[in-house]
Amino acid sequence: MMMVNIAQAKAKLSARVDRAAAGEEIILAKAGKAVARITALPRKEPRQSGFASHWLIDNAALLAPTDADDLDWAEGRHTDSLGITGRAG
Repeated sequence: MMMVNIAQAKAKLSARVDRAAAGEEIILAKAGKAVARITALPRKEPRQSGFASHWLIDNAALLAPTDADDLDWAEGRHTDSLGITGRAG
């Protein structure tokens, strides 16, 4: 653990951050009293790939032409059961 006053930390902030990232705890002091702490953030585990690799999508379904009603809905030009149109245009 290293205690430095704020002025010293400000002058060499990059070096202090590098030391904190390496695992050292830096305590910032104001008028000799500890007021803040600089520490490294916990490392995140890399995301595991292949979460949905078991999902199978038929190419024919992806390449099929879009129904006109579905296309209107996707573009916001649909009318609901009450006759309200999603977007004018």
